[in-house]
Amino acid sequence: MKVAVIGSTGFVGAHLVKELVDRNYEVVAIARHIESIPSNDNIKKVAVDINNHEQLVNALVGADAVISAFNAGWTNPNLYEDFTKGALAIQQAVKDAGVKRFIVVGGAGSLLIEGNRLVDSPEFPQEIKPGALAAADYLDTIRKEDQLEWTMISPAIEMNSQAAGIRTGKYRTGLDAPIFDQEGRSRLSVEDLAVAIVDEIANKQFINKRFTAAY
Repeated sequence: MKVAVIGSTGFVGAHLVKELVDRNYEVVAIARHIESIPSNDNIKKVAVDINNHEQLVNALVGADAVISAFNAGWTNPNLYEDFTKGALAIQQAVKDAGVKRFIVVGGAGSLLIEGNRLVDSPEFPQEIKPGALAAADYLDTIRKEDQLEWTMISPAIEMNSQAAGIRTGKYRTGLDAPIFDQEGRSRLSVEDLAVAIVDEIANKQFINKRFTAAY
């Protein structure tokens, strides 16, 4: 099975590429700069600017699934606008490439506590709010998509925590509310986030849904 990973040099994308290769998937690793992508017989590296529609479509043609781990850059002063533009460009390119299966890595900001999005709470960190808000608003957009078999995953609230660097292969899933452990924390390593995403490719449990994963 061939899986295209957009944003394959990023924090999540690089772990996705590794998890896919370790599980014998054929990977099309897409990024603007591909120098840091490891060389492997199961990895095809493709340098693409996602805003170049023709190049992106050509890179995606023939894939069985596309995973978007696109991030417009946390320090980007136009983060909200650039993420939204990029996300919509990727969604259209997947359709134009004739790929049905599309998984998007979103953020925890759209998860709900008592019906309210985390990103809208006054306690939400201001330094990451533009990106989190863009991903949360994009969830509303992709929920209207009727041509693709889409899935969005919202990671646990803590992904840069004590769990970093650990791959257990174990996690729990939910839909719109964060999953908390016995200590009242919502956490997951990026390694196990990659496991959950690759499992979703295989198991197709959350077609046309958003889900979350945590310990």
